[in-house]
Amino acid sequence: MEAPVPTVTGWIARVTRTPLLGKLLVMDAALNVVAFLALHTTPPDLQEEVALLSLGVVLVLNLVLVGWALQPLQVLEETTWQVSQGDFGARARMPWIADRNLVRIGSTLNALLERIVSDRARVRSLAAQVVAAGDHERARIARELHDGTAQSLAALDMLLTATLGEVERPETRERLVAMQQIVGEALQEVRTLSHDVHPRVLDDLGLQAALASLVRRSRALTDAVVELQTSGLDEDLPREVASVAYRVVQEALHNALKHGEPTRVEVEVDAAEGRVRLRVHDDGVGFDAAGEAGGIGLFVMDERVGLVEGTLSIVSEPGSGTEVSAVLPVRP
Repeated sequence: MEAPVPTVTGWIARVTRTPLLGKLLVMDAALNVVAFLALHTTPPDLQEEVALLSLGVVLVLNLVLVGWALQPLQVLEETTWQVSQGDFGARARMPWIADRNLVRIGSTLNALLERIVSDRARVRSLAAQVVAAGDHERARIARELHDGTAQSLAALDMLLTATLGEVERPETRERLVAMQQIVGEALQEVRTLSHDVHPRVLDDLGLQAALASLVRRSRALTDAVVELQTSGLDEDLPREVASVAYRVVQEALHNALKHGEPTRVEVEVDAAEGRVRLRVHDDGVGFDAAGEAGGIGLFVMDERVGLVEGTLSIVSEPGSGTEVSAVLPVRP
């Protein structure tokens, strides 16, 4: 089998891929030959000027060649900086003058980035399955609490009420009343737990009704003023986007009321231009968002937002309150 004949383009590629040291040696040797010939063909009274001119040309061409040779390093530096800022779509596109070693480094970097992107997509897919399975399980538990335990407690409450009408002894009536009170409290706790685990109103009536119910129940548990402003939520949102938006608001509101000691909490959610924007701001004690590691709730919140390719921001300083904001894209 005959070896392929190198083309002109192939020869040019080989020359340009020569390492920097080789390029400098070849160019300096060629310039020295040219300078030698020029000096020996130049009249004696002009040889000094020709020598200085040759030296200047050599220096300029060396600077140009070194500048060209450093371009691939600048490309690698810019690519790594973009990746450090979260742009995993960045790739090192090496210039034609790059020598083969730097081209090999650039190719290796690009291959690693492709692997990272693939692994991140796989992790996102697995995380989405885990979250979806968790949501389904939460919904199942909520249904069992609502349709099973809550209904049994309600039936027991009705039975106690009927029994009270048939009992005349004061001591027995007092005990029945106490039992009825305990059953009523347990029934309320089960209903609250069922709603916290998975709000059925989110599936039945949508995000706006679910947020209104969440804020209404939060107001009953705190002395702080909790305000809700929504817009654009009348249109149907994808189920996963509505679920993420609700969970982020729920977690942010829970953290604000539990840890922030606020007097006022503002919840804003609007859908427009293919995005759902939400903001939860409180005037509480705040915390060092840059220095403190977030808890599991903040981690899960960030993961949920990432599953729908959204962005989450938490801004807080001690004594300045906390603001949690997120932007969730709505894909048709």
